[in-house]
Parts: sequence; C-alpha cells; structure tokens
Amino acid sequence: MSTKQVYLVIGGSGFLGKHLVEMLLKKGEAVAIFDLVQRFTIENVPFFPGDIVDKASIENAIQKSGATVVFHTVSPIHGLPNPDIYTKVNVHGTQAVIDACIATSLKYLVYTSSAGVVFDGGDLIDVDERLPYPAKPYDIYNDTKAQAETLVLQANGKSGLKTCALRPAGIFGPGERQAIQHMVKPIAEKKTHFQIGPNTNLFDWTYVENVAHAHILAAQGLITQSAPLPTTIAKTVLEPINNTTGTYRIPTSEARPLGPAVDPPANAKEISSAFHSSFNPIDPTFVVHSKWDQYSPTGLQLAIDSAPEHTHPLQVAGQAFFITNGEPTYCWDFIRTLWFLISPSSFPSPSSPGYKKTVVLNYWVAICIAWITEWVYWVLRKEPVLTMERVGYLCATRWYNIEKARRVLGYAPIVGMDEGIRKTAEWWLAEQQKAS
Repeated sequence: MSTKQVYLVIGGSGFLGKHLVEMLLKKGEAVAIFDLVQRFTIENVPFFPGDIVDKASIENAIQKSGATVVFHTVSPIHGLPNPDIYTKVNVHGTQAVIDACIATSLKYLVYTSSAGVVFDGGDLIDVDERLPYPAKPYDIYNDTKAQAETLVLQANGKSGLKTCALRPAGIFGPGERQAIQHMVKPIAEKKTHFQIGPNTNLFDWTYVENVAHAHILAAQGLITQSAPLPTTIAKTVLEPINNTTGTYRIPTSEARPLGPAVDPPANAKEISSAFHSSFNPIDPTFVVHSKWDQYSPTGLQLAIDSAPEHTHPLQVAGQAFFITNGEPTYCWDFIRTLWFLISPSSFPSPSSPGYKKTVVLNYWVAICIAWITEWVYWVLRKEPVLTMERVGYLCATRWYNIEKARRVLGYAPIVGMDEGIRKTAEWWLAEQQKAS
C-alpha cells in the first residue's frame, strides 16, 4: 500500500480500532486517531478528541491530520438500556462522518458494518451479499447498522468520495470484553455443564486481526482499483480456507483409503497410492457452477445489468462485503474450547468426582427461563445473565459466504480459529493475572 496515504481511524481507541491502528503502523503507514476518549497513546500517532455526531470535530481531525482515508469503526456495544444511542451514533454519527469527508474533499471511506444487518432471528446458511435487509430487523443495533451502511453506500460517488462497507461476523480477540465476559461467567459459577440448544447450529466468528486486515485491503481497493472491470472471472475455483483443519483429500472412487476386503479391487494399490500422494485441493474437475452462483457467467452478467450507478459487482467502491474466518464452527464448540483453554479444571473426566453430565436445555425451555429471568432482574434493577436475545443468538445458525470478499478484495484470513481462540484465552488469563 502506498505510504503517501494518511489514515484516520475513527474509533481508534476501541477494540477493532486499536488493532487496525497497530496493523497500519506495522506496515509503516501514517495514522491518526479520532475518538471520544483516549485510552492509550502511541508515539507519532496524533489523537483528536471529539464526538462522532460533531461534523466540525471530524472535519478538524481530517484537515489537521492530513488524512486521505477514513476508517469509521465506531459503534455502541449491544444491549445498552437507552436505544436512542444507536440512532444517534450509528445513523446520525455516520451521516456526520460522510458529510465531513465530502466537506474536506476526502476521497476514501471504509465503514465497519455488521453481518447482523441481514439477521432477523432465523437461520442464515451460507448467505451472500445478495440477501436483502430483513423486513423486521432482529434488534435496534442491527437495524441502525443497516441504516448507516445504506448511507455509506449511497454516498459512493458523491463529490468524488469512494466508499465501501465491511460486515464482520462475531469479532473476537484480545481486547474484546463484552462477549468474553458473558462467556467466562459459567466458569466462575461452575455452570459449564449447561448447554442451550442441541449444538447443531454453525456460527461464524472472526478473529479481530482478520477484520483489521480486511479493512486495509478494502482501502487499498478503493485507492487502486480502476475501470474498466471485467465481465467474467477467469479463475472459477478458490483455494479452501484450512487454517485450522488443514488440507485434506475427499475420498473418491479413484483415490480412497482401503479397508479390509476379502477380494480387494484389481487396482487397489493405485487407489490407495493416489489417496496418500500429493493432490490439487482446487481441482476444477469436480466443481459445478449453476446460473444462480453470483460469479457464474449468468449470475455476474445479471449483477452487472442490475447494478446501480457508480457500482460494478467486481469493484470495491459502493459495495458491502461479509468478512469471517471462513471456518464456521458449532456454537458450543467455540465456547467450550475457550473455557478449556482458560480453565482446564472446569472439564473433569467422567471418572473424576467433580464430573457433571452436560445438561441440554431445549430452545423453548431456555426462552421461558430467560423471559422470567429478565422480569426478575428488571425488578431487582440488575443485568440478567440469560436473556431471550442471547438464547436466540446461541441457537441460530449464522454463517456467511465470503467469496465476494475473497475475489474482489483479495481477502483471506491470516489467523485461523484455533490460533485466534488460543490468543484470546492467553490475553484473558494475562488480564486476570494483572487484576489479581
């Protein structure tokens, strides 16, 4: 990426923002931070205090920093008692950012949206960016994120401004406190043997460094991508994402491990040898594309013909992109892996005195318990551990197709799930050690 750019990270003191700042600095880029509160200082990184709804403060930060690219990563956390804060920050704040960029003739804006903008409480299975916003959003957070994303994408092309939006799913990693605090509570309460739902729902999590990496790729795409863009894609097969699972061969009639047999096939040696030899994991021979695939010739041409002004399905500007680790996991597998790394003693063997058999709560039973809990805690004016919203998240299937980000941004995760969970657990344990 060109070192001539100057990057202003709005929300640079936050969880994602800090990781993005650090990654930019490692690449030797010039960086500035705009945020409400300065939570840390970095040498040669100027900090500009201000409220995101204050257009004048944002303009001041852009002008004084000399920013040429803005990353807008600000958003309130889930579950705040005052819903108006989401409209104020996500919608009005995003409009202030857009207006400030246009007023200062800034050319590039990357917005941190959310994969939840398409979530309505139902299952999402391998969905891509063609899925529209739901008629009834799941909650005010995702509703206002969708409104903000719309504002950003509609601003593309105005006064020379190029914009795009990234939709990360389930960001986790060192520095994230809201989700992990809820996850580790059962360890202290000795309730790790409880499970809500049958754990058959795949869920997408995204390690924070992968999200930061995607933001930098998006900015690079806005800066360097130029017309004309192709109407076909030469490479039709993407390499598998296997950071955690490793590359493995799918058995076929031509290559498979041989079990015991009274009469082995005549070519048994060749079949077994082919299975254990090197192989091409993206052999296009076994890939079939239908006309409904977004990057099949038919699907791509349809997208080109229906694209709004200033957009093209293969360009970065004016587009939204799902960003994940590309390794959807079963919801409770992720949580239990984190529990085990933080507190191995919470998982005694079946023969140990402290062993407790896993108790699986049916979805509707859990919803009823959560409903009662919410009312009781409302009367007590305390925050409930179990809410109907959390039950919904724990039981829903939510995983996304990231082919668009891979093809258009050149995105691929740089940290796998296993490594990401391990780094998160190590950070959490180090934080607890500091506090003790």
